[in-house]
Parts: sequence; C-alpha cells; structure tokens
Amino acid sequence: MGKKKIETPLSNAYRFLHPMHTVLVTCAEKAGKANIITLAWAMPTSINPPLVAISIKPSRHSYKLIRETQEFAVNIPTMEIVKETLFCGRRSGKNHDKFKETKLTSLPAKTIKAPIIKECVAYLECKLQQMFVTGDHTIFVGEVIEAYSNEESFKEEFDIEKTKLIYHLGGNKFATLIPKIVEPSL
Repeated sequence: MGKKKIETPLSNAYRFLHPMHTVLVTCAEKAGKANIITLAWAMPTSINPPLVAISIKPSRHSYKLIRETQEFAVNIPTMEIVKETLFCGRRSGKNHDKFKETKLTSLPAKTIKAPIIKECVAYLECKLQQMFVTGDHTIFVGEVIEAYSNEESFKEEFDIEKTKLIYHLGGNKFATLIPKIVEPSL
C-alpha cells in the first residue's frame, strides 16, 4: 500500500534534493580582499572540459566579486569546520572579514588570485566560463584549471571513514555520511 502524500510549499520544494554536499567558495576583490561563501548548490556539469556550476543570489557579496574577477575556488570542508562553514553562510563579506573572524587560514591558490582555505581537504580553482540567470539565483559555470586535495583524504574518491564531508539538510542543519558503501550488481 502506498503512503499518504502531503503537499509541500513550493518555496521548500528544493529541499527534496537535500542533503546536498556543502562547499566553501572563495573569491576576492580586484584589490585583493578575500571572501568566503557557503554553498550547497554546487555541481559538476562536464568532465571534458572539467566544468563546475555554483548558484548564487545576486544580492550576495560573492556574486559581485566573481562577476568582477571572473574566477573562484571551490574548497571542500569537513565536519571539523562545520561551525565556521555555517558562519560563512550567515554573514556578509561586505561587513565581515570571514577569514579573520573564523580563524580559517587563507593560502595562495596555484593559478588564481582568490585564495584557498587551508582547513579544507580538496580544491578546485576555476575560471568563469559563463553565467546565466535562473529565477532568483545566477549560475556561474567555471572551468576547473587546477584540482588538488590532501593525500590522506582523497585518492580516486573520498575516504568517507576518515573524511567527514558536510551535507546541508536545510536551515542550520548539517549531516555527514555514515560509512556503509553499497556496490549493487545488475
């Protein structure tokens, strides 16, 4: 027998796609001041060339910076910095120095001016390829020009027993994966 279906407000329909892998995107002003934005709306869109899409509301400070500089870095945080991750998603870089206030460490990226975050476990340095408006957000598509990670966290995939990635459930709620890997056969 089927379970009873309930209506969900359309404003919450996106949460049917959660939990979503959470990332910290870094960008910088042309003058050099760096910013961090927390996003759960990020995804790969192509393998060849390697492309990543992130979705940002135009009112966000990072929107302006990425549009201006045409670059960003996707940093992969773990549960060890979940509090800092939430902070970066709840404060504006217009009014806050998120690196200073969270005590996250800014390191130079290999090829772009935006920094990376030392406390993260993997990094994608991106050059903006295109952007397009989708309702109340804009999708920025970046070509990945550098990809690297901490050796102990990632080989060909994340070691989820050691690396507790952050998944956003909605609001202020986050989760991580419980290691139970399933490889179904057909």
